[in-house]
Amino acid sequence: MTAEPGFAPAKINLALHVTGQRADGYHLLDSLVAFADVGDQLSVQPSERLSLRVTGPRADGVPDDDSNLVLRAAKLAGITGAFTLDKHLPMAGGIGGGSSDAAACLRLAGFEGDSLPLGADLPVCMLAQAARMSGIGEVLTPIALPPLPAVLVNPGVEVPTPAVFGALANKDNPGFGDMPEACGVEEVIDWLALQRNDLEAPAQRIAPEITGTLQALAGAGAALARMSGSGATCFGLFETQNQAELAAEMIATLQDEWWVTATLLR
Repeated sequence: MTAEPGFAPAKINLALHVTGQRADGYHLLDSLVAFADVGDQLSVQPSERLSLRVTGPRADGVPDDDSNLVLRAAKLAGITGAFTLDKHLPMAGGIGGGSSDAAACLRLAGFEGDSLPLGADLPVCMLAQAARMSGIGEVLTPIALPPLPAVLVNPGVEVPTPAVFGALANKDNPGFGDMPEACGVEEVIDWLALQRNDLEAPAQRIAPEITGTLQALAGAGAALARMSGSGATCFGLFETQNQAELAAEMIATLQDEWWVTATLLR
C-alpha cells in the first residue's frame, strides 16, 4: 500500500521489541509495522499564511497551533497553506496518528528530505507500508505481508508515551528473527504470536483499561490480540475479513463508547 498524498493511515506495531537505550535517551527498537486502510485526511488550499483547521469525528482536543505536527511538518518543508485535518483516529492512541498526519503534510509538499527531526515514527509513516523498523526508527526494511484482517479498539484513555517507557523495567531485550517468506495470514499470525510488545505490560499498569480491551478482542474470537505502540489502542487479528467485521460489531455493541473499527493491515 502506498498512501495517497493527503491520507494519513493508522500505524500498527504488530510487534515491538525494545532492544536498548542510547546515551541521549532515545530508545532502540525492533518493530514490525503495518498500516491500516483507516486514517485521517489532510487537505490544503493555497494561502500566504500557514494555518490549520481540525474537523471530523475525533477533532475534540486536537491542537491547531504550533504543537500540531502538521504545522511543524509544513515549516520543515518550507511551505505555507491553509490546511484542513479531517480527524478520524484517536489522539495519543499508539497508532501514530500525529506522525502519520505530519507525513501526509510532507507528501503533499513533495518533501524528500530527512523527516526524523519530527519524530521517530516519521520515516515509517512516510513509507506508509509494512516494514521492519529498527534503530530509533530510522532503519527501515520493507516487508511483504498479506492483507491482515483486523479490528482496532481504543477504550478512550490516553496513555503518555514517556510514562510507559519510564515504567519499562528492562530496556535491553532481544529483537526478533527474520519472518518466514511467502507467508499467508495464518502463518503471519503464528509467527507474531511468538513475538512481543515490550510496552504492553507497563502500559497496562498505567491504564488497566488496556487489559479489558485485550480481553474483549480475545472474547470476540481474535486469533491474536495485542497492544499497538505505547497504547492504548489494541488490535485483534482474524483469519478472514468477515470474522473481523462481525467481531467489531460485537465489541461496539457491548462497548458503545469505545473506538472500534474493522480494517485490513498491509
